[in-house]
Amino acid sequence: PSEGQEEERRGLVSSRTPPQCPNFFKFIYRDLEPWMTTRISVNHINEAKEHAAFRIVIVEGKLFVDLYYACVQSRLMFTLWGILQLIKKYPGMVPDVDMMFDCMDKPTIERARVENGSLPLPLFRYCTTEAHFDIPFPDWSFWGWPEVNVEAWDEQFKEIKKGSQAQTWLKKIPRAYWKGNPDVESPIRLALMQCNDSNLWGTEIIRQDWAEEAKTGYERSKLSDQCNYRYKIYAEGYAWSVSLKYILSCGSLPLLISPQYEDFFTRALVPKLNYWPVSNIGLCRSIKFAVDWGNTNPSQAEAVGKRAQHLMESLSMDRVYDYMFHLISEYAKLQDFKPVPPSSAQQVCEESLLCFADDKQKEFLKKSAVTGGSSTPPCTLIKRPNPNFFTIWNDQKRKIIDNVKDMENRANAAIT
Repeated sequence: PSEGQEEERRGLVSSRTPPQCPNFFKFIYRDLEPWMTTRISVNHINEAKEHAAFRIVIVEGKLFVDLYYACVQSRLMFTLWGILQLIKKYPGMVPDVDMMFDCMDKPTIERARVENGSLPLPLFRYCTTEAHFDIPFPDWSFWGWPEVNVEAWDEQFKEIKKGSQAQTWLKKIPRAYWKGNPDVESPIRLALMQCNDSNLWGTEIIRQDWAEEAKTGYERSKLSDQCNYRYKIYAEGYAWSVSLKYILSCGSLPLLISPQYEDFFTRALVPKLNYWPVSNIGLCRSIKFAVDWGNTNPSQAEAVGKRAQHLMESLSMDRVYDYMFHLISEYAKLQDFKPVPPSSAQQVCEESLLCFADDKQKEFLKKSAVTGGSSTPPCTLIKRPNPNFFTIWNDQKRKIIDNVKDMENRANAAIT
């Protein structure tokens, strides 16, 4: 190889032009829009404390954390680990920032409760809705979820994709599959349990007992073994569910039941392009219509499933880190003060997190570690779009969903 090729092979070339960020990165601007003109004061940060589990302050590449209450399982540990990896991946590039973060599932900063002229409190969490101002941030499971034996994202996706290729489309089971825990205060999942009839609705619905699965080493819960169905159902739990990215990765036709919540990447989802919308009204009949449509139009159904899988393949950890980088950078620009760690905050580094981790957590953390600084800069963030972009985007998606519902209604009317 030439000297230039050898340098590139060793990852020493940093002058390569970074790719343009995916289109859904535009939603960073929408999430931060409330503070674009008035900016964020330290008082806004302090007021958000009552909704937060912890506060993250980054100063000169060092991470400080102020804890307010314990998060579920290892969410806190793996979220902090992810931010430490971001700092390591882009050394000297992550700006000083002060962020309030909550680790529970449901958004809390309601748009309806923010009075005209007043600012919503800036709060990060793993999901949001159209009715909330909470700012979505990549969830902990991208670095692994040891409690349920789910690997870090890049490794988990590879396993799922490999599992999806075990059968051709026509050999996959022509039913809609869901396996999960319905006992999480989820009306949708409870309703879904009533649709478990292969002959009547074309479904296979399985209740997941995590306690029993843990006893058997999660052998019956491997995500890579659940891609031999043509259709995979996504049903929200108590709020959004991390299971969505694994369902979309299968290459099966994803059936999404009227999602209310969105995380950072689900803005890239377009009905009939990379998923099939299922109505929560007349749920069982809506699932059956999707299955019947897919079995009647197998090449089209397979193409939608493949596009969903391709979307998730493009969401590599490099892109996850890039989203984190741009979200934090754009947010930091809005702060009208110099971030300073509160006296109660503690500095966190990789070694301190590994010290607190048990053996399994330690294994997962080490496997998801960034090996060093990136040889290329983050993807190039698309310029702020016209505000109408988001309204048009949502209107177009709503029209497609309404079109599918009309198709479904006509099919049901023809039967009756």
